[in-house]
Amino acid sequence: MTSFSDRIGSVISGLRSWASLLRYGALRRAGKLAALATVTIAAAPALAGPVTIAALGDSLTQGYGLIEQDGFVPQLQDWLRARGEDVLVINAGVSGDTTAGGLSRVGWTLEDPRVAAMIVALGGNDLLRGIDPDVSRANLKGILEAAQAKDVPVLLVGLNAPGNYGPDYKAAFDALYPELAGQFGALYYPSFFNALNAHSDDPGAMAKYLQPDGIHPNDAGVALIVEDMGPMVLDLIGRTR
Repeated sequence: MTSFSDRIGSVISGLRSWASLLRYGALRRAGKLAALATVTIAAAPALAGPVTIAALGDSLTQGYGLIEQDGFVPQLQDWLRARGEDVLVINAGVSGDTTAGGLSRVGWTLEDPRVAAMIVALGGNDLLRGIDPDVSRANLKGILEAAQAKDVPVLLVGLNAPGNYGPDYKAAFDALYPELAGQFGALYYPSFFNALNAHSDDPGAMAKYLQPDGIHPNDAGVALIVEDMGPMVLDLIGRTR
């Protein structure tokens, strides 16, 4: 059985230099500029309109390796609109970003007066760099505190660590997402790759939903992820009303 955390473990074992680690975030600098431009568009007060959700994340959110319409944000927006929701999903994903990067950007994201809810999906790059789970926890806590201060409901997307750094590291990392969600009353989705892990018994089937790097989903993989996560996002929208 090869789950996403196992795949992360394989990547960690093979990536021992900073040059290799940056492969996961190849578009970091350009992505940051795009994210900043996206979240600072509106200067005038927002008028009544669609429910706006900011998706704060890394390359998985940003849509690394995909044409724009096949990425997570456009597919999620289309899925929600097909179910009758008047919604706008803002792409606040930056390739290569860690939880620290997300914390540094959350203020910009929440300055957009349209933002009524937020999806937070960060931590994969923390794992690749072996960042202390306590540091990741503190960063995510800061993001949730910023959202709470703005009365913006959050869907926190978790991630399971591989065993490369030992059982204590794994236990600490895996626990931080559900514990923080409970502490802040956020909605909790167990893993960005929850839907794909259902195919982990069959490596050939799993490969159909991933890009050649074995980490990032292809367009079909994103569609499965959106289908599985979508009902939770509908619950998130319900919290804005």
